Amino acid sequence: MMKTKISSSTLVLIVISVAINIIGSQLSDIVKLPIFLDSIGTIISALLAGPWIGLLTGLLSNLLSGLVSGPIAVAFAPVAMVIGLSAGLMARAGFFRTLPRVILSGVVITAVLTLVAVPIRIYLFGGTSGSGADFFIAYLHAVGEGLFMSVSFAVIGTNLVDKILSAIVAWLLIRRLPQRTLRHFPQIARVR
Repeated sequence: MMKTKISSSTLVLIVISVAINIIGSQLSDIVKLPIFLDSIGTIISALLAGPWIGLLTGLLSNLLSGLVSGPIAVAFAPVAMVIGLSAGLMARAGFFRTLPRVILSGVVITAVLTLVAVPIRIYLFGGTSGSGADFFIAYLHAVGEGLFMSVSFAVIGTNLVDKILSAIVAWLLIRRLPQRTLRHFPQIARVR
């Protein structure tokens, strides 16, 4: 049986990243922004420590957010996990080295998460989940779009802005980290 050992640096990274996600999510909820701001920490951990740590950070963020803000966050844990996994895989493939590639990474992450988020929104919540994106879903549905298309357009639209912004912020923050911090994360070589 294979054992995986997580370093103390990685554990600290996960804790800080979860805190960043929860603070971003709470800020977005308070202001009722049509974006989420709940993935910056997940992307940071995926870039620094790899896709599996990104996946774990996304899961833990949504489970803890569920304690703070209610069970809706828990229902979207698979979405957060996919964000961490895809960001880590994109970083491994060298997509976090230049700004245009970071923007493309945000687009790819959005495409992947849409496949998971749309069914959750439709089948568990009837299309709405209490986020700022609900206005767009209601509007599209009111003007004659079907529920599936309304939810899909809103998920893509809000997440495209959110994930590109989150990817850029995470990338810029990592580029500002001191070298003594980065040496604890060998995965970073594929980002800089």
